[in-house]
Amino acid sequence: MKVDVLAIAAHPDDIEMTCAGTILSLVEQGKTVAGVDLTRGELGTRGTPEIRLAESAEGSRIMNLVARENMGFRDGFFRNDEEHQLALIATIRHYQPQIVLTNTVEDRHPDHGRAAQLVIDACFYSGLRQIKTVGKDGQPQEAHRPLFIYHFIQDRSLKPDFVVDVTPYWARKLMAIQAYKSQFFDPTSSEPQSYISGEAFMKFLESRTREHGHMIGAEFGEGFITKRMLGVKDIFQLS
Repeated sequence: MKVDVLAIAAHPDDIEMTCAGTILSLVEQGKTVAGVDLTRGELGTRGTPEIRLAESAEGSRIMNLVARENMGFRDGFFRNDEEHQLALIATIRHYQPQIVLTNTVEDRHPDHGRAAQLVIDACFYSGLRQIKTVGKDGQPQEAHRPLFIYHFIQDRSLKPDFVVDVTPYWARKLMAIQAYKSQFFDPTSSEPQSYISGEAFMKFLESRTREHGHMIGAEFGEGFITKRMLGVKDIFQLS
């Protein structure tokens, strides 16, 4: 399954929190987008892996993803090593994306930074034809290296290299986040409180999106970081 964009995140709900608006805008432009969660989020304070899997399916439906899969890596304990790289390389080669969206190298949760480096390395090694992998159909895969990797900003207040105007998609982005009923604010829940389960965190997510939007003169925006210099063909297309 070849897609235009592949979003790869450490945990279910990372994609929804950070780049759901961008994904919705891409889909509206006719692009195909798939999602990959590295872990099941089994160390989370609330919910279960089974509940979060169902919630990610609903989030995927809201974002109009063409596919979403979970790598089943150990939450909190996956590593950027050969075993994990080879598994992720096979997934990247399966989807053959031009662009990969993933976690930032620096963030509050240790898994986010480790996931970012794992994705960076796997994307590079995926382009080496001497690394052999087998696809879901049991056939050898061709080498494929994505053109760009963009890191979505999550918890830390990092300066984005560019911001996507997601104003028209804010309401639907919020719906995608709220698909994770076990994780986010629910005044009727009897589960333990977590870092992201309070009403204040939902307000933070909105204020972060408003802050990024403000940077480009929009109401809502999603910021991204890139290690590669960005180029434009038309400076009148900059906002």
